[in-house]
Amino acid sequence: MNLKVRLTIMNFLEFAVWGAYLTSMGSYLAGVGQAGQIGWYYAVQGIVSLFMPALVGIVADRWIQGQRVYSLCHTLAGVFMLATAYYGYTAGSEVDFTTLFSLYTLSVAFFMPTMALANSVAYSALEGAGLDTIKAFPPIRVFGTIGFICSMWIVDLGGMQQTAGQFALSGALSLVLALYALTLPACPVAVSDEKKSLADALGLRAFALFRQPRMALFFIFSMCLGMCLQVTNSFANPFISSFGQIEAYVGTFGVDHANILISLSQMSETLCILLIPVFLSKFGIKRVMLIAMLAWAFRFGFFALGNPGSGVWLFVLSMIVYGVAFDFFNISGSLFVDRETDLSIRSSAQGLFMMMTNGFGATFGMLAAQAVVDRYVYTLGENATGEQVIAGWTTCWYIFAAYALLVALLFAVSFRYKHVPETTRS
Repeated sequence: MNLKVRLTIMNFLEFAVWGAYLTSMGSYLAGVGQAGQIGWYYAVQGIVSLFMPALVGIVADRWIQGQRVYSLCHTLAGVFMLATAYYGYTAGSEVDFTTLFSLYTLSVAFFMPTMALANSVAYSALEGAGLDTIKAFPPIRVFGTIGFICSMWIVDLGGMQQTAGQFALSGALSLVLALYALTLPACPVAVSDEKKSLADALGLRAFALFRQPRMALFFIFSMCLGMCLQVTNSFANPFISSFGQIEAYVGTFGVDHANILISLSQMSETLCILLIPVFLSKFGIKRVMLIAMLAWAFRFGFFALGNPGSGVWLFVLSMIVYGVAFDFFNISGSLFVDRETDLSIRSSAQGLFMMMTNGFGATFGMLAAQAVVDRYVYTLGENATGEQVIAGWTTCWYIFAAYALLVALLFAVSFRYKHVPETTRS
């Protein structure tokens, strides 16, 4: 089989594992009395991302071939996710937070490193085949997003949005990928007499970048914007589904198929990737990052204004701007770090960028978002009317939009960067 096809299948399955539960888990948790804990289920992904990818990466670099470590991680992630599903089914509506959360945490602890390992396995295989990774990898990576969308649709159309079936699907896909990974090209293990300190191995030298005012400011704002990353993944589905409590929206497409509606966000993401080179060349990193921050404000604002009936077009707009909000921030930020850091710490600097956004930022953001939702939605109680619930959600989305807008304004006035168009670079 063609190497690119093999790596495409790997990426498709990699993100299909994640897409099976990431956008629908909140609805399941709310249905089993865990609404007040949704933030922790999403925040723990950021917590384990602070250390697990680095530790697993050391193993893959020094002792065990990358594709084998990749397979092992997916085996463990799949087993623990299936255990999560089994417990969810057997416990029914009497789910114990400690048990479900522990099983889920063990699964994501082994899954989160696989996203970095998937890139490493792909880069190694492409380089081994003499291919240009910059040209060959993006078309392969796009199929990861397609896999994510397919899982969302399967969960939606399969009636698993409010059940533990989403965990079962994720676990099964993970085990399939674990077996498939063993067929991928071998990744070389680095053999070197040079001994690295623990700080070098974990990429901690990159923290010296905080001594540079501009880089320090960039990483701080990256963390602030990173607080927005998982908010809609966790709460969009429960929010849209809650319209089902209002008679006027019962049976609407959005209420019945929230996951499919949300999947427009991922479709937008695949298209916006193609716009980044053009926007960076014309506007520069500061304006592109500013566009992303404003897009987050619109993302939340459209949720506040829309509904699954006559206002569904506002939901659709929210899904469309998500591609700009997510891609323009993550990919453009990564390119900025690559350009502005020394070659000797470039990989570590990328790790620091991910740590500030998907680690600290996403963790703090989810816990803060949970507190807001608790205050305005989940404290209303079971006797609240559908209108009161939606009013509470609307307040939450306005708060999130105001936060994103504040971050954008502060970034605009404090971050200094003069754009030099590509045509004038020497």
